[in-house]
Amino acid sequence: MSDSNAVLPWLVIRQDDNGNRYRVGRYATKTEAQEVADRLHSQSKKQLYVVERTAASRQSR
Repeated sequence: MSDSNAVLPWLVIRQDDNGNRYRVGRYATKTEAQEVADRLHSQSKKQLYVVERTAASRQSR
């Protein structure tokens, strides 16, 4: 496990209409990631933003 996964285990992912997924950012807490996802969604209603925990951080628990 890298240090970045331990410190920033929450991802905000944008998914486009074709199902392509792009990482928008990494965050320390789920709350912080969700606030960013909510703000981005409010600015662009056509995009889907989701919060996910990184796979590496789930394995280290």
